[in-house]
Amino acid sequence: MSNDKKHNRPKYSLEFKQDAARLVLEKGYSQQQAADHLGISQSALGRWVRAERKPSANESATKKSCLNLADHDELVRLRKEKEQLRIEREILKKAAVFFAKEAE
Repeated sequence: MSNDKKHNRPKYSLEFKQDAARLVLEKGYSQQQAADHLGISQSALGRWVRAERKPSANESATKKSCLNLADHDELVRLRKEKEQLRIEREILKKAAVFFAKEAE
């Protein structure tokens, strides 16, 4: 695939993802029905449903703990914030070195 034909995936809000998963988990829709009705892919809806589904005792013992959608959203936000803070810290370090040399 060439770089000039990048596929832009739509961005869905956390609330939309949770509501879509709730259609399947609580309202009794099949994943196919919910995906068709909302105009989203069935694979995306399946990921959201798995993320929101509470793991059973057997699954939690065999698999790593999975994050639900809210936790995943917060994790992504915190990682972006951490990277921004790291960049700002590097800038401040360089500024401190510059001003220390100027003061000499």
